[in-house]
Amino acid sequence: MYNKEVEEISQVINDYFMGLYNGDINRLKQAFHPTAILWGDINGSEYMKSLEEFTTAVSNRKSPADNNEPFNMSITGIEVLGNNAMTKLHVPMLGNNYHEFISLSKVSGRWWIVNKLFTNISHG
Repeated sequence: MYNKEVEEISQVINDYFMGLYNGDINRLKQAFHPTAILWGDINGSEYMKSLEEFTTAVSNRKSPADNNEPFNMSITGIEVLGNNAMTKLHVPMLGNNYHEFISLSKVSGRWWIVNKLFTNISHG
C-alpha cells in the first residue's frame, strides 16, 4: 500500500515538474488542488499566491524548456501519513536554486498538491 501511495504522489510531482519546466498550465492544474496556496521567499522577498495567480505568472514568463535549460528537478524526500504527505524537492530553474516543501492530501481518492512552501538558496 505504501509503495502505491508513493508512486501516485511521485506522478503528481512529475506533473508539477513538467508543468513548471514546460510552462504547461494545464499540467500544473492537474497537480494542484484549486484552493492551493503558495508561500515562500525569493531572495528575501515575500511571495504568496493563489493557484490562479501562480499559473498566470507561469504563463507570462519564458519557461525553462524555452530557455534550453537542463532539466534538473528532483524529489529528495517523501513522507506519507494516512491521506496526507510531504515531499521535499530541489527545483533549480530560471537562474534560481529553489528548495521546496510540497504538502499533498488525498481528496476523493486522488492526491493533490495543497500547499507549496519554498525558498531560493543562492549557489554561492
